[in-house]
Amino acid sequence: MVLPKLTPEEKQRALKKAQEMRSRRSQIRKQLKSGQLTLAEVLANTDDEAISRMRVSYLLESLPKIGKVSSRKIMEDIGINESRRVQGLGERQRTALMEKLG
Repeated sequence: MVLPKLTPEEKQRALKKAQEMRSRRSQIRKQLKSGQLTLAEVLANTDDEAISRMRVSYLLESLPKIGKVSSRKIMEDIGINESRRVQGLGERQRTALMEKLG
């Protein structure tokens, strides 16, 4: 795949957008850790680009008392690929996550 040639202005806009997304995801993770946000609220808000493009493993690791090993085990039990993003979750997978962690 050949990357498109970007003008310096387009590159700056893309870099700024990427930084905003990282900041937004970081904020969401902090809110999940502190309990201000629940998994159900995050999964219901998939129209938010920062949430929809977040990896499921990254999301699960943001929950209290869940680390890399636990998130990998949960995803394996449910049948979620390690590289799956929130927007790519099926209804059955969302339901299974909520039953397990909700």
